[in-house]
Amino acid sequence: MCRSIKTLRPPITNDATSEDTRAAALQYIRKVTGFREPSKANHDVFWSAVDEVARATQQVLDHLVIRGAPS
Repeated sequence: MCRSIKTLRPPITNDATSEDTRAAALQYIRKVTGFREPSKANHDVFWSAVDEVARATQQVLDHLVIRGAPS
């Protein structure tokens, strides 16, 4: 679906930043809405969705259990 979103979990990416997480969230919201930039009417809901997806993405990355990874 979103081919330009890279894998952010270790050990594939050990140095993913909050900017990487936000960029992935933005790319996802752009894909599902079909908007590169939202109109004035959709500005708040668009950027709120980016924030929520970035937060959820970070939560998943923070709590993933990776087999073979040091505890």
